[in-house]
Amino acid sequence: MFNKLVLTGARGNLGNELRPALAKMARELVSTDIREAPDALAPNETYVQADIADFTAVEPLLKGADMVIHFGAIVDEKPFEELLGPNYIGAYNVWEAAHRHGVRRVVYASSIHAVGLCETNRGIDTDEPHRPDTFYGLAKCFAEDLGKMYWEKRGIEAVCLRILSCTPEPQNVRALGTWLSYRDMVQLVVRSIETPVTGFTVAYGVSGNTRAPVSNQKVGFLGYKPQDNAEDWAEALFAKAIEPNPQDLAQSRLGGPFASVKLGESGIAGIQAMTAGKKA
Repeated sequence: MFNKLVLTGARGNLGNELRPALAKMARELVSTDIREAPDALAPNETYVQADIADFTAVEPLLKGADMVIHFGAIVDEKPFEELLGPNYIGAYNVWEAAHRHGVRRVVYASSIHAVGLCETNRGIDTDEPHRPDTFYGLAKCFAEDLGKMYWEKRGIEAVCLRILSCTPEPQNVRALGTWLSYRDMVQLVVRSIETPVTGFTVAYGVSGNTRAPVSNQKVGFLGYKPQDNAEDWAEALFAKAIEPNPQDLAQSRLGGPFASVKLGESGIAGIQAMTAGKKA
């Protein structure tokens, strides 16, 4: 049982899924987001509405914390200026506050978009160098490098989870490889918290998909054993798939539509078009 855990991005889809599990792991859970508090909290959960880009709002939340689970960010491609506060400065604020309060570890929601321009069929592992597809992906690279530097210079452990496609069900043919179920996501975060020693670690947030394009073989020490497989939806997803096109970066690169959009333009819009069976 941990004394105190802090969760940023607590009102996002993934944050809402994490809150019950984290509340069971600690005597105190502090949840925070820029949005208003949820309707119900766990008995040991405190909610603080705060802007992650404001250091004076973030810093006191980490006092006495064992670990911070940093999921707060804008989760789409935007112009750089819009991402600068929440995605870049917000990451610095979390790590710097963690340093000032002696927090042991940061578990960070990174993204496949940190390597989104890598070819899908190359079978990359957790040692793959950064190859961002967007300003959004670049922010994930920044935070991963920040976490590695704070580990090597200041001794704060970090587990950076390169999440692929985390949804209730796989939404399109791409997700046959990239899908991460909610329960597998929760398990991965819990394992990242419970593992006694992690140093600086990168892991992929992906379920046990038959067609997974990335490998977690080198981080088996986390004990993550996914329970779900997108292949169960393969027949239905192929029935509404868009026409294969090897020249389309949205189909050939790990970042999907994020790899093909212009910098600053929404990648989620492209995913929605792909899901609807239309060319992005």
